[in-house]
Amino acid sequence: MQLTAPATSRTGVRDTDGMAVASFILGLVGLLVLNVFLGPIAIVLAAVALWRGTQRRGRAYLGLGLGVADLLVLVAFMQADGTVSWSF
Repeated sequence: MQLTAPATSRTGVRDTDGMAVASFILGLVGLLVLNVFLGPIAIVLAAVALWRGTQRRGRAYLGLGLGVADLLVLVAFMQADGTVSWSF
């Protein structure tokens, strides 16, 4: 008994487009909170979306750039106060 429809090529395109958008959103949110987790996740999602041939290449590249920026912000704050967490 099959409960779901079989995967089609359109499903795969939608999945990669979703990964590109998710990487962009996670990278953007990661600039503000949890950049140690959200930055690498955004980078991986963007890389997988680009590797699978997403139609939203711009969003995937933005997610990749924002993921790297998350890690750079983390390093900058670590250098400023010597801890992994932010202190306000």
